[in-house]
Amino acid sequence: MKRGITTVLVVALWLLAARPVHGAPVPVNSLFGISPGNGGPQGSQLSVPMQILILMTLLTLLPAVVMSITPFLRIAVVLHFLRQALGTQSTPSNQVLIGISLFLTILIMSPVATEMYHKGWEPMEKNQLPMDQAFDQGTQPLKRFLLRFAREKDISLFVEVTHAQPPRTPADLDLKVLIPAYILSELKAGFQIGAVLFLPFMVIDLVVASVTLSIGMIQLPPVMISAPFKILLFVLVDGWNLVLGSLMKSFYT
Repeated sequence: MKRGITTVLVVALWLLAARPVHGAPVPVNSLFGISPGNGGPQGSQLSVPMQILILMTLLTLLPAVVMSITPFLRIAVVLHFLRQALGTQSTPSNQVLIGISLFLTILIMSPVATEMYHKGWEPMEKNQLPMDQAFDQGTQPLKRFLLRFAREKDISLFVEVTHAQPPRTPADLDLKVLIPAYILSELKAGFQIGAVLFLPFMVIDLVVASVTLSIGMIQLPPVMISAPFKILLFVLVDGWNLVLGSLMKSFYT
């Protein structure tokens, strides 16, 4: 499953990076029309094999990046808790839950990714900015997104752990502080939502367990009786629309 997702992401990035620039000459020792040593002496430019090696190394980290610094983390955690609360074991399957989380993440992050592309990749592709400046400008939309959902308490924790200078403004925060703070904040939010989802289904389990014990049905597992009632309740209230709709709205407000 993870290998399939990785393959799709690698192909997508490969096609995006391989898009030609019309009317722009491609340097001989550059990969995808980009020379990382732009503006420096000729001997400081990386060779194409070295660029490919660096690219493939970075691609191995892509699944972890997608799962950690995007809404994928919160959505996947909440859907896992929902399946556990329903007591349906492996239904929906992991592939289905991962697919839902991935496509909802693409929907939420597409404006951020588009802004990052226009501010960072395009100027570097046209040789208008060196790589370091293009990286700084391209990561600004991501920083703003992470700042919206990272708690101040978590940010303070990692500023203290890294012994970094307290930033004068939130825009001065480094990604090495923002990313782990965002991950902690999203884990907390996902567990909070999951706990709230558990409550109504736990009430049904308690009622069914009390009834079965009172009538002497000790050998019959209460889960077998409560599962249909929980699924019926979830379907009657249109649970998928409520849960996924609330998750999406939490990222747009």
